[in-house]
Amino acid sequence: MIVNDKRILIVIPAFNEQESIERTLQGVTTLDVPWDVLVVDDGSLDQTALKAKGMGAAVLSLPFNIGIGGAVSLGLMYAQRKGYDAVVRLDADGQHDPRYISDVLKPVLDKGIDLCIGSRFTGIAQGFQSSFFRRTGILFFARLISALTGETITDPTSGFNAFGQRAIQLFTQAYPSDYPEPEAIVIAKRSGLTVQEVPVQMNTRTAGLSSIRYLRTLYYMMKVTLAVIMNYLKPSKS
Repeated sequence: MIVNDKRILIVIPAFNEQESIERTLQGVTTLDVPWDVLVVDDGSLDQTALKAKGMGAAVLSLPFNIGIGGAVSLGLMYAQRKGYDAVVRLDADGQHDPRYISDVLKPVLDKGIDLCIGSRFTGIAQGFQSSFFRRTGILFFARLISALTGETITDPTSGFNAFGQRAIQLFTQAYPSDYPEPEAIVIAKRSGLTVQEVPVQMNTRTAGLSSIRYLRTLYYMMKVTLAVIMNYLKPSKS
């Protein structure tokens, strides 16, 4: 889809999201602007791919699960090869409200921002806010990344992102793998990219379970903290 002379692609990574993918796609396709949509089916064992195709989305199906970072990176590769100017990542579980796609995309199209993050904690602190423990973890990463990068970040775990051409090019080669969002911000800043947040509201997931829960939360925090610090300490390529 061409918006302001720019070709825009919505990338939706999905793993076993047959219960929510149709509703998510319906929310995207019923907007005033008919975005081009790619669902990256990350080795789902259910009907995710079939339901996405039934809704008219382009689908890239992987033979096995490679994780959220790999799925997003493949979506960005697809966008680069097809000549898209900007990409919006939207999760398949219904948490990212498609009504805010234009808000997340606007700084990229109008101001040339490289990476725009939809934040639950700036401007309008409404909608689904997650549990107290997760909010505590988000606050920890927000303060860590803000201190390391000099950029005020309030929602570093948000995957509701828009990527400009420089970010697309960078993250086809360097998008983190397991829990990529906090680490990606540090990579972007170290690479000289511009980062901005815009306020969005999010929803509770419509079906399924989060991959980060219970005892995995501690593992997640330790792993991401180490990855963020290691990326910050890497010598710059510039």
